[in-house]
Amino acid sequence: MTRRFHPLLSLALAGGLLLAPAPAILSQTPGPGAEVLAQKPTGAVLLTITGPVAGQAVPLTLQLDQAMLAALPQASFTTTTIWTEGPQTFTGVPLSALLAATGMTGRAILARAINDYSVEIPVETWPAEGPIVAYLRNGKPMSVREKGPLWIVYPYDARSDYRSEVVYSRSIWQLDRLELKP
Repeated sequence: MTRRFHPLLSLALAGGLLLAPAPAILSQTPGPGAEVLAQKPTGAVLLTITGPVAGQAVPLTLQLDQAMLAALPQASFTTTTIWTEGPQTFTGVPLSALLAATGMTGRAILARAINDYSVEIPVETWPAEGPIVAYLRNGKPMSVREKGPLWIVYPYDARSDYRSEVVYSRSIWQLDRLELKP
C-alpha cells in the first residue's frame, strides 16, 4: 500500500525539515492519521486547517470531509453541557490527535465557526483527555441547527476546571476552520 502525503508535507518529509517539538509548542512530524490528511476530500468539506510546518515558508492548508474525520483516531464520552438537556454522548477526533496528524506547528489555535465567531485556544490547555472535534452527538451527525456539523466539546463532567467560562467560550460549535498560530 502506497502512502500519499500532501505535496508540501511530502517535500518537508523528504528534506527532513520537520523539527522535534519545543516545549508548549505543537510541532512534530505527522502523527497517526497523516495518510488520511494527505488525501483530497470526496464529500463536502467540513473543516479547513491552516498552519505553519517547521522549516516551510508557506503555511499548509488541509481540507477534511466527514469520511476523513471518521478515519482519524477517535474518542467518545458522555457528559452534560450547559447548552443541552441531560447527558449527551459525543464522538469525534481528539483535538490533540487531529493537530498531531497535520505535522503543523503552533502555540495556539484560532477556532472559527461558520458565523465567524472565533476563539483562541492555547496548546498548553489541551490535556490528554481533553477536547474533541465532535461530529456525532448521541450517535447521529449534528445539523447546523443542532450546533454542528462540528463542535469542540470537552468532557465537562470529568473535571471541575472544564466547567468554567473560559472552557465554555472555547467550546465552539458550527466549527469550520482551525488556524494554528505561532
